[in-house]
Amino acid sequence: MPTRNLEILLDDFAPGCGTAQLADLSQVHGGEVVTAVPGGPRASADALVTDQAGVVLLVRAADCVPVLLADPEAGVLGAAHAGRPGVAAAVVPHTVEAMRDLGARELTAWIGPHVCGACYEVPQALQEEVTALVPATRSRTSWGTPSLDLGAGVRTQLEAAGVRVVDVSTCTRESADLFSYRRDGADSGRLAGLIRIPA
Repeated sequence: MPTRNLEILLDDFAPGCGTAQLADLSQVHGGEVVTAVPGGPRASADALVTDQAGVVLLVRAADCVPVLLADPEAGVLGAAHAGRPGVAAAVVPHTVEAMRDLGARELTAWIGPHVCGACYEVPQALQEEVTALVPATRSRTSWGTPSLDLGAGVRTQLEAAGVRVVDVSTCTRESADLFSYRRDGADSGRLAGLIRIPA
């Protein structure tokens, strides 16, 4: 995302907060979680956490599951990009663990727009590989072929970790106003999930 676009985004998301600092990632489809370092080099990981006020966490997605997490009382935030490899590698449970290491106790997570199980077709062997690790991901497309429901997998992982879940998702492939790599290929843009604690 070009620097100017990030400036516009921050100004809209944190208006009047000239001190807001952005922390994002070089996403790699894995399970690693890092502590946010605003203004530092972008870490290669798929989730970040912070207990610092004024820090804006950002993850990108274009069919993968963006997950934003918070314990406002403890002042701890997290953001995760959960694609197929990340769900299998437990990136979201790892994010919850990292937040609890920072003092979070009562967590809420928001599951954002992503490709639904009725649209995310995968080969049978890949379905078996993922569902062996996260059974809740098993699904079928609307045309009857093997698929994965990554959102269902993430929800199950969050609930197993004792996190309250708010599902605000819609299917990216079916929604013309949302970016979808599955639908648009390499020309697709990226959605951004952002979360912050005001300074």
